[in-house]
Formats: sequence, C-alpha cells, structure tokens
Amino acid sequence: MNERIRELYYECQDESQSTEQCYQKFAELIVRECINIGDNYEDILGNEPECFNCRKVAYGIVDKIKRHFGVEE
Repeated sequence: MNERIRELYYECQDESQSTEQCYQKFAELIVRECINIGDNYEDILGNEPECFNCRKVAYGIVDKIKRHFGVEE
C-alpha cells in the first residue's frame, strides 16, 4: 500500500467513529489529497507564459473533481 494512503487511513481512525464514518472520512481525505495535488500543479509547471493553458486545464480538472465529489471550500 502506498505510504501516503496508509497515513490517510490511520488519520481517519478514531475509536468514537463508526466504521461507516471512518470510511467516509478516509474517502474525503483521499479526495482532498487529489485536489491539493491539482491545486499545486503550478509548482511543476512553473510560471512560464507557455504553461498558461496547462495551468488552466489543471484548475479545470480540480474544479471538476470538486463538483463531482461535492467538495465545498
């Protein structure tokens, strides 16, 4: 298992939560992690003018992920 996924799994563990609540939290953590990768995509692209369209696409993908999973800011 990917180490980051393992960390997220342990982060959602809480004795006061039901198994269903734990699964819900785990899913939310994974979706947020994906959104954070997309939001920080400019770290990879840099600030070069020719990367403008790539950043625009990356942010569009992040917005689509948010809408698909019902993520509110």
